[in-house]
Amino acid sequence: MWQIVYRLYERRLAAGLSTLPQHVGLILDGNRRYARERGLGTAAAGHREGARKIDELLEWCAELDIPYVTLWLLSTDNLHREAGEVADLVDIIAETVERIATRRPEVRLTAVGAIDALPDPLARVLKDAEERTAHARGLHVQVAVGYGGREEIVDALRALLAEREAAGDGLPEVIDSLSLEEIAAHLYTTGTPDPDLIIRTSGEIRLSGFLLWQSAHSEFHFCDAYWPDFRKTDFLRALRDYASRKRRFGQ
Repeated sequence: MWQIVYRLYERRLAAGLSTLPQHVGLILDGNRRYARERGLGTAAAGHREGARKIDELLEWCAELDIPYVTLWLLSTDNLHREAGEVADLVDIIAETVERIATRRPEVRLTAVGAIDALPDPLARVLKDAEERTAHARGLHVQVAVGYGGREEIVDALRALLAEREAAGDGLPEVIDSLSLEEIAAHLYTTGTPDPDLIIRTSGEIRLSGFLLWQSAHSEFHFCDAYWPDFRKTDFLRALRDYASRKRRFGQ
């Protein structure tokens, strides 16, 4: 009975969506608290439940023709957690990426973050998934792994300065000509439109460094549900919230 009620409610929410974001970024938060409150024993159990939820999310995005999704799976700060949990996370992310690349041939998958600083097995899985899905024309999924917004900006500036030096430009010339567009062209996400909507689960109301540069004009939606508990209804409510706003881009 409740399933029928939820489906009817979901249809009503979906029918009322006048404007959809082209790019949705998600901070998938709350896996550990989910596991702890349900007595699942280990943080890894919560992370695995969260990984399964990603499959549902991609189905929802495909149904609604949302072309770009960025999922924050592992931050640079997460790498400083207890070694056993980090090892479990690395394995779960590798399994998730492999599953997406294998089972969803329409999905193009790219990784954003300090990929070369990740454990070699995970870095290889990410690079292989990018190569295998490079020509897919469906949903473009960016997985942010070993990602930090501040680190991304520093890496972009390093790459830009190295490029300009190789071209023979001196520091005064670089300073005089430096532009927003030039920095943006060296970000991890170059070639992908900035997110229109960023959703964070688990009740936390902060970005924690997610897409700091790219989110300058994004809309934000904060949801109380832990990520494994995130329902299609929650997603549609976030989209309805987005559709109700008038975006001015500072004008």
